[in-house]
Amino acid sequence: MSVMNETIQGLGLVPVVVLNDAKDAVPLAKALCDGGLPVAEVTFRTDAAEESIRQIAQAFPKMLVGAGTVLTIDQVDRAVAAGAKFIVAPGFDPEIVDYCISKDIPVYPGVVTPSELAQAVKRGLKVVKFFPAEAYGGVSTIKALAAPYPMVKFMPTGGVNLKNLKNYLECDKIAACGGSWMVKGDLIKAGAFDEICKLTADAVALAKEIRG
Repeated sequence: MSVMNETIQGLGLVPVVVLNDAKDAVPLAKALCDGGLPVAEVTFRTDAAEESIRQIAQAFPKMLVGAGTVLTIDQVDRAVAAGAKFIVAPGFDPEIVDYCISKDIPVYPGVVTPSELAQAVKRGLKVVKFFPAEAYGGVSTIKALAAPYPMVKFMPTGGVNLKNLKNYLECDKIAACGGSWMVKGDLIKAGAFDEICKLTADAVALAKEIRG
């Protein structure tokens, strides 16, 4: 397993962040780091994503900042140039995956079917995103998919929250859970970074408690 995969598995959680204004990037990153979670998947759904990644990467060079909702090769290039250390895609796009592999960029494509998982395994991927997790059956589906592919671990995102986190993190087929409950948009918009830091610290403590 790569160093990136090991780091993400060690943390157990990946905050999925939507930033509408790059001015919020550094305060948010500080809140996450202070809360004990030096990782963030900044979604490329907003115009501020690229600049946000750049500012986080510059202010917190040791933080694991990645780009999420990456849909094109152009976005891969822009994200990496800005300082993204990993790429997350909502689905399995062979072109994006192959491009990232050819450039030695850690990539986590979304899968929900055996066919998609087979494509990931064929390319040597050890960790894949499982999205949208709850809508596609959650832990029971992950266990079923993992049975014929024991070499792969999953990063479920979509519907994961404090109520079901235990159920997910207790499963040994799960590397980490992606979630947005500790980085809610309204909290970011309100500048409630102390609250984000507290929610993050609570999530980290719970993850450690679950995984021992």
